[in-house]
Amino acid sequence: MVEPFKAAPQRVVWGVAGLLAAVSDSLQARFSVVTVQGEISGFTRAASGHCYFSLKDAEGNALMRCAMFRRAAGMLGFAPRDGQLVELRGRLALYEPRGELQFVAEAMRQAGAGALFEQFLRLKAQLEAEGLFDVTRKRELPGFPKRLGVITSTAGAALHDVLTALARRAPQVEIIIYPSPVQGAEAPAALINALRTANDRAEVDALILCRGGGSMEDLWAFNDERLVRMVAASDIPVICGVGHETDITLCDLAADLRAPTPTAAAELAAPEREACLDELAGLALSLQRRIQQRLDAAAQRLDRAGLRLARPGQALGQQRRRLALLAQRWGQVLPNRQHLQQQKLEALDARRARALPALLQAHDRRLEALKARLAALDPARVLARGYAWLDDGSGRALTSVAQLQPGQNVKAVLADGAAEMAVIRTDKRV
Repeated sequence: MVEPFKAAPQRVVWGVAGLLAAVSDSLQARFSVVTVQGEISGFTRAASGHCYFSLKDAEGNALMRCAMFRRAAGMLGFAPRDGQLVELRGRLALYEPRGELQFVAEAMRQAGAGALFEQFLRLKAQLEAEGLFDVTRKRELPGFPKRLGVITSTAGAALHDVLTALARRAPQVEIIIYPSPVQGAEAPAALINALRTANDRAEVDALILCRGGGSMEDLWAFNDERLVRMVAASDIPVICGVGHETDITLCDLAADLRAPTPTAAAELAAPEREACLDELAGLALSLQRRIQQRLDAAAQRLDRAGLRLARPGQALGQQRRRLALLAQRWGQVLPNRQHLQQQKLEALDARRARALPALLQAHDRRLEALKARLAALDPARVLARGYAWLDDGSGRALTSVAQLQPGQNVKAVLADGAAEMAVIRTDKRV
């Protein structure tokens, strides 16, 4: 037996705006002012001065959208960045146009670097100590590359920016793409494989490693230790253009050149074609001027030579006159030199004639003086004055009574002869 229909109890049907407003009122009543701690992710500052970011827990399991309006942001004493651990004080609110829960921060203070950022700093310090970021090991980029390699995702805007910039600036450069994902768990291995492939093929002059901007989590593949070491060890120079100008990854530090954006990486990788053409045109003009100057100078020399050849008799006449002048000078110089030499010889002969007698006289006088001195020292002249020369019979001179003994035979040499004598007695003077 079917029961008769009973009317449903009266129920409230909410409109979307009314329900969201009621939930917002409930949140404000339940959570008036709260303090929450987490890591900053995806921080941006709008042109209006408002700041928008997300706050996540250390494990990355929960994420909450946050906003800090210009007045509160202007009171910050530091520059917030992705991966930074902060404490926010504010209120929960419901952004009704999208029905999203958000936290409106009225104050922010640093609570630490955040787990991800701490990991970044530790690895950075380790690799820096090993010298991977040393400026001295970085290589110069090729000035005029023929081929450039690009390692990035084919689905990202970074590749479009790089190709557009190179097509505009350097259309003569050939581009070879080594596709790889740039975000997610599989990205580091894929990027390493792309970099290894480029080095094995050795078909490009330089490599551009790039991707668009994002949060620290989005860019984390470019902080992978294996990839950073591969970038530093690459045989091909690497230009790294990851994220925006404020984004820094370890690959940026290990690369041979860091570019603030992918577009800037393309601009740094190859010189602008128009600038090269202008420089070549300038060099060509300078070369043309130098060649013309050389040709003009050669033409002038040729004209002068032609004029001389056109009148050979005149040139021969000049040479004859020159030879005649030289012969005249030689005829004048030679007799003069002979006359001077003859005069010099005569003067020397006269000096010799005057000097020789004087020299002989001087030698004679010296000889006479030496003869007189020798005669004064002659022993015979001493003996003639009454002295005698005593010796012991063997020719040894006796000069002291200590050499004599009574009964000893001695020989006395006088001026006119010698006598044998015997010593009777010695008397030594006191």
